[in-house]
Amino acid sequence: MKRYFNTPFFIRLFNWEYWNSTIVYAPIYPYYAWLALKARSFMFLTAANPLIKNGGFIMESKKDVYDLIPPQYYPATLYFEAGTPLEIVSRGIEEKSLTFPLIAKPDIGERGLAVKKVNNVAELEQYITHMPFAFLVQEFVSYENEVGIFYCKPPGAARGFISGIVNKEPVTIVGDGLSTLEQLVRVNPRYLLQLDHIAAQQGEQMRSVLPVGESLVLVPYGNHSRGSKFTDHTHRATDKLNESIDRICSQIPQFYYGRLDVRFLSWEALERGENISIIEVNGSGSEPTHIYDPEHSLLFAWKEIIRHWDLLYSISKENNRRGVKYIKLSALRSDINAFKQIDASLSARVW
Repeated sequence: MKRYFNTPFFIRLFNWEYWNSTIVYAPIYPYYAWLALKARSFMFLTAANPLIKNGGFIMESKKDVYDLIPPQYYPATLYFEAGTPLEIVSRGIEEKSLTFPLIAKPDIGERGLAVKKVNNVAELEQYITHMPFAFLVQEFVSYENEVGIFYCKPPGAARGFISGIVNKEPVTIVGDGLSTLEQLVRVNPRYLLQLDHIAAQQGEQMRSVLPVGESLVLVPYGNHSRGSKFTDHTHRATDKLNESIDRICSQIPQFYYGRLDVRFLSWEALERGENISIIEVNGSGSEPTHIYDPEHSLLFAWKEIIRHWDLLYSISKENNRRGVKYIKLSALRSDINAFKQIDASLSARVW
């Protein structure tokens, strides 16, 4: 019976964190509609971060967002248009003094889609060949710890604050000296959902056996959709950490609402704002991803989403009062369609 229920269908059925977002959000969409009615715009969220395209709701360029961040806080990054020859990419890497492994990812995208750790020139060439859109090549940050820190700052306020922290545990296998990688993946419900992707990445190594106690990171990205376990660490939002994050975010012009994905050496260093690297900054389309802690109920998730929608509404409303225009849904239609095409195209490929 246990083996019967350890299948992707039942894992998803009995764990809401894997449900389709439309199903999760459907019961609380009326609340968003109420906020939109008060704002007199369904797309009020586009005013949250005036210097980020669409407020960071959709189709924002990662490169453009990085350009707003002081360079000491994010990995060295190169931007390339689709179809850029390998020799030009390699030249840029050399000029930037970057070394393998590197991270390659699309300039526009979400949920960790098409993000890949490339270990050598051959893997980089393969990525470039398969990538039909503009992409980034980025320094690989080796810090083992990764969190998502949700930050809010009312326009005009002296300080911002942390509204949520999620700790990200990447897909990591620990050997028992007997089981193959595939067997170890299959017995872990969270990892089983990623089996096809992991198998495509690991190839023949899936048949290998790790020695007892030896660990192997199979997916080195802190993305829930790629198998990472998310746990709620909001209790770590100390005054000292709030001060450090506010000091950093205050250097990002007109950034009022969103989530920072951060890799860091230790919690003590993070509190000091040292030995950290901001992997990405997400704007008004951000989720408070600490809701995906397996210990949290769906009711908790709804409460947290609504709390953040309230914050988003008040920030956007104040920016609008200060002259930032809400983008009309009709004007966004082409961006929404373009994003759907990008998402579909990237999802259809094996990365």
